[in-house]
Amino acid sequence: MLASLIGFLGDFDLAEEAAQEAFVVAAERWPRDGAPANPGAWLVTTARNRAIDRIRRDRTLAAKTRLLELPETTEEPVDETTIADERLELLFTCCHPSLQLEAQVALTLRTLGGLKTEEIARAFLVPDETMAKRLLRAKRKIKAAGIPFRVPPDHLLPERLAAVLAVVYLIFNEGYGGRIDLAAEAIRLGRALAELMPDEPEVHGLLALMLMNDARRDARFADGSVVLLADQDRSLWNTEQIAAGRAGLERALALGGRGPYVLQAAIASLHLEEPQDWQELTALYSELARLTGSPVADLNRAVAIAEAGDIEAGLALAERLELERYHYLHATRAELLRRLDRADDARAAYDRALELVHSDAERLFLERRRAELQG
Repeated sequence: MLASLIGFLGDFDLAEEAAQEAFVVAAERWPRDGAPANPGAWLVTTARNRAIDRIRRDRTLAAKTRLLELPETTEEPVDETTIADERLELLFTCCHPSLQLEAQVALTLRTLGGLKTEEIARAFLVPDETMAKRLLRAKRKIKAAGIPFRVPPDHLLPERLAAVLAVVYLIFNEGYGGRIDLAAEAIRLGRALAELMPDEPEVHGLLALMLMNDARRDARFADGSVVLLADQDRSLWNTEQIAAGRAGLERALALGGRGPYVLQAAIASLHLEEPQDWQELTALYSELARLTGSPVADLNRAVAIAEAGDIEAGLALAERLELERYHYLHATRAELLRRLDRADDARAAYDRALELVHSDAERLFLERRRAELQG
């Protein structure tokens, strides 16, 4: 809906405000009068009309009002193909190269992923105020520069690919934590990108990564808590989705893919094996860290080193990383410290992780692990 409104109005803030007003009207009318035959079309039309009302109040935009006007009762058919195209258009609009990469990713997470400013700030490990200012600057620049709302021509697609893939990846990660709607949206976008850019190995790598990780969704939570991969009921895994993910990985490798998403897909595939080859996983995480310079990749390498048998070395690597605001760092330290029988230090690390965690399922898991140390 928001993608449709932004494309129609060309104004991010106006589109968001109009969408919010439409939902308010629906919340008031639908319980009383019943839902319309096409709720999506009703919401879009109502939002457009609310936007038109706002524009009418500004006399300098009277000419634009005449162009935008729609009948109050119109319910336009909502075609899924059109919506998918509008999502892609919004994705590429936000990822215009005139914006800084972090601003591109943040703005798309806000408008397409529906994430709140504080959720995006957590993804970037920055304060909420910093992210709010970044989003505001990005919106203003799109409006001032007249950046078009469309999928760019083929020859311009590669220059936006890094930001587009980063956005889809982060939307999926937010969904992977429990918001299934976002995980499904990321996979839809991944499939659309694979059709749009069939010869890009990183596109296939990202889609493969998402499919394989999402295939374990039904086994990842139980009794309100996260279930670690080693403890998951494999009968709950979606084997067809795993097969599709591995086929996508093979396609990416056949195209010569050696980038970070192809690497992560290969890692995801190895994690599905039993037993897991921790030596190979350590090597792949090392290459991923080298390619990306990401401390999160190094944290995963630390876990792999510990699982391969050298807990002290894994802990030493984790403790060198500058990820103080990242709860997985402290949860990892806590787990490794408990394995080394350093109970007091492990409890302190669990406490810090609990201060930072936002997922209820992860919080419950950490609380249970910490409670096991009480004796």
